[in-house]
Amino acid sequence: MLKKSLIAIGLLVITVVSQAQDKYFTKTGKIDFSSKSRMEDIDARNKTVAAILDTKTGAVQFSVLMKGFEFPKALMQEHFNENYVESNKYPKGEFKGSITNNSTINYTNDGSYPAEVSGKLTIHGVTKDVKTKGTVKVDGGKVDVTSVFNILLSDYKIKIPSIVKEKLSNNIKITVDCLLEPLK
Repeated sequence: MLKKSLIAIGLLVITVVSQAQDKYFTKTGKIDFSSKSRMEDIDARNKTVAAILDTKTGAVQFSVLMKGFEFPKALMQEHFNENYVESNKYPKGEFKGSITNNSTINYTNDGSYPAEVSGKLTIHGVTKDVKTKGTVKVDGGKVDVTSVFNILLSDYKIKIPSIVKEKLSNNIKITVDCLLEPLK
């Protein structure tokens, strides 16, 4: 009886540990965005992105505090938070979705794999469906997910004042790079 109990406990521990290895996480991911226009290029970076990936299902989620974006000029950062994304009213951006070709990615074998991602992006209180391609790199037990996609500010009800229409493009390029480690 004791032997069966020990075997059952051992199997439970193995199951819990193996399930934990299916989930990867970071709080230090990066999201860059850039606006290229005739008059001025605007770039910003956030290095405090929280992300989680379930390698078993392909479910992926990113969350970013809007006030965490850093700009080369303090005035740009102030305008971004106060006038455009209204960070006090809409403090975070979020993506919830999945890697739709997850079954083609071998998370136990080091390598680089193309990924197709689909989900919902929420910015400025507006949620939109997005699809993009990216890369999943597996290296030494860590998973690096990268992707680049474009959004229109107008789709997220972010208004560009007429005084700066020549300096800020409605089309924004977003680059995601998150190095994930096994969730423990």
